[in-house]
Amino acid sequence: MTYDVDHTQAFAAELLALDSGALGEADRIQIQSLILDYTGVAFGGTSRPWIVALHRWADRYRGPGPARIVASDIMATAEIVAFVNGAAGHSFELDDTHDASLSHPGAVVIPAALAVAAETAASGRDVMAAVAAGYEAMARIGIASRAERLIATGFHPTAVLGVFGAAATVGKLLGLDADGISCAWGHALSLSAGSMQFSQEVTGAEVKRLHAGYAARNGVLAAQMALAGIDAPLRSLDGKYGFLALYGDDPMPAELNKMGPNGLAIHDISIKPYACCRLLHSMIDGLRTTTNNFSATSEQIASITVRGPRKLVEQHMVRRPKTPMAAQYSLPYTVGATLAYGPERFDAFETANLSDARILAWADRVEVEADEALEASYPVHFGTEVEVAFHNGERRTELVLDSVGTPANPMDIERLRLKARALVGDRLSDAEFHTLLREIQSFPTSVDVSGLQKAFAR
Repeated sequence: MTYDVDHTQAFAAELLALDSGALGEADRIQIQSLILDYTGVAFGGTSRPWIVALHRWADRYRGPGPARIVASDIMATAEIVAFVNGAAGHSFELDDTHDASLSHPGAVVIPAALAVAAETAASGRDVMAAVAAGYEAMARIGIASRAERLIATGFHPTAVLGVFGAAATVGKLLGLDADGISCAWGHALSLSAGSMQFSQEVTGAEVKRLHAGYAARNGVLAAQMALAGIDAPLRSLDGKYGFLALYGDDPMPAELNKMGPNGLAIHDISIKPYACCRLLHSMIDGLRTTTNNFSATSEQIASITVRGPRKLVEQHMVRRPKTPMAAQYSLPYTVGATLAYGPERFDAFETANLSDARILAWADRVEVEADEALEASYPVHFGTEVEVAFHNGERRTELVLDSVGTPANPMDIERLRLKARALVGDRLSDAEFHTLLREIQSFPTSVDVSGLQKAFAR
């Protein structure tokens, strides 16, 4: 890695130029969909015990607002609200994913944007441009650092990349210039953290749910420090001791200045229909086909074999998970929950159901094999092949490269609304939910985000 070209400053200047006028109609529609998805997921997350605990913690910081913690009456400063709402959005494996960076931008960027916009009275159009910039930052920095190697060395991409995305988003809303955004990233470099150790222990996984919140909060702080005039390194991404050098493995700094295959990174986002690790979603779609829409019975099926990237074998084969997060990362358990109760029973992953006999009986019929071709295509495709063997001798096989919700196989707006409505649940009445939808739909013409903040109230 050489240091003769300042990729960091060029990237900051590019994001600064990404204003509301640079967004096309397709961009605005996509950002509205991402905000809707985040909002539903965050509302749903507020029922999780760790978010209930965070709400109790945040109550000590209650103030006059104007930023609001989702599904509550708590108003607080932007950094507190970004933290709690970011954690809520990352709380149950339903937040959006940028596959190439293996990160979840929405749970970081959107809560940071909305919290700061409430304080700065930013328009909906300006918020949308800031959100696009934050997604772009997380995506490109993740690609440049080879995100799959981040995980291999123990770093959680959403956590370590997210602070840069949030800092870019907030920097734009605070009116920073290109040097200011670079300075905010300099502060972000000292705040970038997040270990994968949570995936190695039976307990301790709840901290993972907070990673998006930490990144959102730290991004707000980083941009505020730059605005306060406290200087920081300007080559935090590609300098000698910058992010790519410290966290990357054979990094590619030139990728910082390259647009993605579909234009802005917001168009490279996968939205989750199922409450489990993204790598398992193509398997669920394969099960749908091979089991006649999950109708095949335990008396009919002898065994299930899933083939995919090596990660499935190495990290996703715990048959008796002890925590909800371990269940959401367990391939056998996810097969069992899907065949026992369908793929959209989100509560199948709750603690009370981890010993469910029907789920575990299915899980014990599952085997997994590494597949060289699917390994080679990962993470461009999160593909799997499902083979179901029936007691009558029949075998059915289905290969799915791009699951429902990916850019190649997107969820339509109606399914997205249904997902959001299911997650919001009884926290909002039908009339209140329609008000929430209306606020998101009117975002491109909103003079500020006060209407959406009111719609966040429980």
